[in-house]
Amino acid sequence: MPKQCEVRRALISVYDKTGIVEFAKALAEEFGVEIISTGGTARTLKDAGIPVTLVEDVTGFPEMMDGRVKTLHPKIHAAILANRDNPEHMRQLAEQGIEPIDMVVVNLYPFEKTVEDPNCKFAQAIEMIDIGGPCLLRAAAKNHRHVVAIADESMQDRCLAELRHEGRVHEALRREMADSVFADTCSYDMAVSEYLGRDIYEFDDDSEEESADALPGYVDLTVGLSGPLRYGENPHQRAGVYYRMDAGAREHSPQDLAGANPIQGEMSFNNYADASAALALCAELTRETTSGASNTVCFIKHTNACGVAVEGDALEAYRKAYL
Repeated sequence: MPKQCEVRRALISVYDKTGIVEFAKALAEEFGVEIISTGGTARTLKDAGIPVTLVEDVTGFPEMMDGRVKTLHPKIHAAILANRDNPEHMRQLAEQGIEPIDMVVVNLYPFEKTVEDPNCKFAQAIEMIDIGGPCLLRAAAKNHRHVVAIADESMQDRCLAELRHEGRVHEALRREMADSVFADTCSYDMAVSEYLGRDIYEFDDDSEEESADALPGYVDLTVGLSGPLRYGENPHQRAGVYYRMDAGAREHSPQDLAGANPIQGEMSFNNYADASAALALCAELTRETTSGASNTVCFIKHTNACGVAVEGDALEAYRKAYL
């Protein structure tokens, strides 16, 4: 017998299907959630024996234009956006025969990965601009007081844990996921904008050439907080460590200074400034060295190099830099 749960209907439509079968199975079998889905996601879930209601059966309208239009329909978006505390909203849903959707699980087309391929044509890039996915996520995130919006696979287990414990996803987690959705869709749109802002010349349907000196008209950076610092450059200032995020990426890469693990003590703002200067100098010297040496050591104080050495042996490089 399924447990009582505030999530009764979930719309699942994902490009990356990693872990989605297990998540959908738990929703359906443990909580009796009705799964609504589209295209390839629906086939994947059906093949795994999970009951699925097709979006076209909800909307009464078939997918069209090679899938460009499938979830952009009032019976989907009204079901997501209705304020459950507003009697007029609920009256209008009932009048139109629309049942609320309580959870939206979507991940976006991999636009950035697609355009990183040097052989990617303009027409291919355009088809990887997701429209329905961001619309669904933004609608769910806007109405996060009543709807669970999941854009990140890592959130699925957290949602299941809360559902299993209390039959609901608490507002704090729903708000956290809504914040994550708007950060992801913002970063996604910026990636598309940067791509379209490049100086691209199309000669025919099969040939493109990009100007050698093409530069984007502007570059936007999305950064995430790695953690707070005790204070800034001076004790009265607040400070934190931030890292650049790519679209959909919630964690920094191991190469980021923000992700470094101090061997001893706690890093301060000034420590990070010195470490950044040291890393930049080491990288520059390593690139310029032609002797085969591969280890660079430098000592930094107030962003100024006090000792630097490049050697094949790391210990010898340390000793020379120290002396």
